[in-house]
Amino acid sequence: MGQGTDVRPAWSAESRGMTTQTTKRLTLSSDDKWIAGVCGGIAEYFGWSANVVRLLFVLSCLLPGPQFILYIILWIIIPKR
Repeated sequence: MGQGTDVRPAWSAESRGMTTQTTKRLTLSSDDKWIAGVCGGIAEYFGWSANVVRLLFVLSCLLPGPQFILYIILWIIIPKR
C-alpha cells in the first residue's frame, strides 16, 4: 500500500494550502487613550491614526445627534483588552 504521510482531512484549510488567520477584535485601547480608549480602539481596529478618529468625533459633535451618548454606550459595550 501507499505511504500516507499526510493524515489531515482533505477539507482542512492546511491541506488546501490556506493558513488560518487571527480575527481582529474591537477592544478599548490601553496604549492610546485620552478618556476611555474608544477612539483609540476604533483606530487600532481599522488601522487608522487615533488622532484622525478623535478629530472626526469632535467634528461630528458639531452636528446634531447623540454623539456623546453613543460614545458612552461604546465605552460600556466594547471590552477591555
